[in-house]
Amino acid sequence: MKIEHIGIATYKIDDALKFWRDALGLGVVETEEVAEQGVRVAMLPVGEPRIELLEPTSESSPVAKFLEKRGAGIHHIAVRVDDIRAALGRLKEQGARLIDESPRVGAGGSLVAFVHPASAGGVLLELVEHTPAGHNSEKRDV
Repeated sequence: MKIEHIGIATYKIDDALKFWRDALGLGVVETEEVAEQGVRVAMLPVGEPRIELLEPTSESSPVAKFLEKRGAGIHHIAVRVDDIRAALGRLKEQGARLIDESPRVGAGGSLVAFVHPASAGGVLLELVEHTPAGHNSEKRDV
């Protein structure tokens, strides 16, 4: 298991890129819209882990609600797992509160599932399993 990315909620990715890309010098390797989650994302590697900038695409998306309550900032930490279904089973067996009991498709075609902050010391935790046809298949610069 390793850190996959740190998700940062932002009102506008283009504004956030003025710091992360332009000032800090990180490269954007891909951007995409994840319609199911109501977000547009930009991925910026920092070594192997990445910064994931999240911009809501609708007022009803979870990221829009997060921004309304807390403002811009760290939204979640994602860890890469080899078998997301097995990881969810272990967590459920240990009494963790799961937001997603089954994985869904996330950015890059990976499988993702979220664990409630109440079970992870106040941190929204995302589990990510890379899929053969999904992650790292196409990169787009912004």
